[in-house]
Amino acid sequence: MTIVIDCRMIDASGVGVYLRGCLSCIIKLGHELLLLGKAGKLQAFTSNSNVKIIDCNIKSFSIRELFFFPGKIVNQINKANIYYSPFFNIPSGITIPVFTTIHDIIFPDMPELTSRLGLEARMFFYQRCFRLSKKIFTVSEFSKSRIEYYSKGKKPVLVTYSAIQSQFLDFRAKEKKIPKKDTILFIGNIKKHKGLDYLLEAFLLAKKEGLSHQLVIIGDRENFRSADSHILRKIDSLNNETILFTGFVSDEQLMEYVSSATLLVQPSLYEGFCLPPLEALVLGTHALISDIPVLKEIYSGFPLTFFNAGNVIDLKDKMLELLSRKLPPPLLPDNLLSKYTFEKTTALIMGEFAI
Repeated sequence: MTIVIDCRMIDASGVGVYLRGCLSCIIKLGHELLLLGKAGKLQAFTSNSNVKIIDCNIKSFSIRELFFFPGKIVNQINKANIYYSPFFNIPSGITIPVFTTIHDIIFPDMPELTSRLGLEARMFFYQRCFRLSKKIFTVSEFSKSRIEYYSKGKKPVLVTYSAIQSQFLDFRAKEKKIPKKDTILFIGNIKKHKGLDYLLEAFLLAKKEGLSHQLVIIGDRENFRSADSHILRKIDSLNNETILFTGFVSDEQLMEYVSSATLLVQPSLYEGFCLPPLEALVLGTHALISDIPVLKEIYSGFPLTFFNAGNVIDLKDKMLELLSRKLPPPLLPDNLLSKYTFEKTTALIMGEFAI
């Protein structure tokens, strides 16, 4: 079987993690793989004899992708058996069976995140994905329910959970002793659904009650939207001893920040899966997360603490309580450590490709 895998978003955050994790497992299965994307970014994969690259610089969700995808590339794709996209964009002209992963369907659920025109454009791509996909994968039962709602059950939707990256497990296995620091960690961006705005409020209230910890925000500042500049102004008004904005960090730096933190806070109002709490627990750091349905689904039974989503006072109180108790590192038994793996996810995806 020959499979074309769209790798143009391999450097994206959640989509990229999912794609890289699945790709590393699919390569081992021996099928002939054609990776669509920039050759320079995919060159490392060509050390595998079953991997070839279709060099493509056309951006995902672009007019060119939608209407003017090069015929030479389309011809290469259509000689394969399967086309797989890890997101809900599909180039024009593909005639072989298409499978896609939709991680979430946030924009129609939270239309305030975009303009009316932006929402219409996204709904066009969602509906096009519903129409052209043979089957759709997603990363949680919550996302499945939302996709089925908007697609009106037109296509089968299967849950293929995201998972912890292998380097986090390798880092954990090294048993590298990284001393804890008085830091509270936030990983993500400042878009409204991530909840950073009310985390800042809760943190500053806790500071007034004697909290000595520093808030460390990990995320690429260049990717933040100008519409959320009031949050940046709030951050910039405080000194680095109170709040540290790291900007982009490497995977190794991220793991060191997570391992050394006392607490990770995930104040999200909406997610498709949400990896940072799992990464924190694997690396021995406690997590305080909002009680939105998807996080209750994903983290049921895990040794972490929930707070009322969007409630600044409850977040502040829970944060102070956890930090005052000086808890030992959380322990993940084998059944939880192995609950989400890319081997399991890949097996589900490949099982559908074989039909």
